[in-house]
Amino acid sequence: MLEGDPLSTISQIAVVDAKGHVVVHTGAECHQWAGHVIGEGYSCQGNILAGPQVVKSMATTFTGTSGELVDRLLAALSAGQAAGGDRRGQQSAAVMVVREKGGYMEFTDKYVDLRVDDHEQPIEELQRVFSVYDMTLLSREDPRNLLTIDSRIATTLQRNLKKLGVYHGSITGEYDEPTKKALKDFIENNNFENRFREEGRIWKSILTYLEDTARER
Repeated sequence: MLEGDPLSTISQIAVVDAKGHVVVHTGAECHQWAGHVIGEGYSCQGNILAGPQVVKSMATTFTGTSGELVDRLLAALSAGQAAGGDRRGQQSAAVMVVREKGGYMEFTDKYVDLRVDDHEQPIEELQRVFSVYDMTLLSREDPRNLLTIDSRIATTLQRNLKKLGVYHGSITGEYDEPTKKALKDFIENNNFENRFREEGRIWKSILTYLEDTARER
């Protein structure tokens, strides 16, 4: 990639192969501070950064964070910003993870492909967008967060669904058919249709999202 490249002195390149081997280049004339930290399966790099602590913090966080690759990447981005980030400030952030047939309905290999082009806090906004994407399409929630709809939760559902104009009955604390239909309508209207449960249970994330949405109204 560098051979015959007249701009190699101002370029940064990193390649990680399928076995975790890494090759990386930071040109000698990249704007300071510029550099990289590499390890098995990853490279953290940048230029016009606040200092070497940025990529060091990213690497430490990436290797020390559990979860899927996307979780580790987002954590590393946040750590890099907390360590000083880009000396010019913030503007955009993006994350893409591919896996075979990982996209919606297995139509593509793009498991996660999200970006924020212009925002005062782009990493936080990227994390917020990903949380919605995660709920909508990935559905990775811990099975322990699947709650049985008892009278307390049913009351919460009725109160919040009524506030949103989806439920028109009384607050009875009973998970009856009108309440179930209203909840299903709310879930489908927010593109969470793959999260609806017929057996009288609800995901904690859906309940929290409903409460937050009603509170904002």
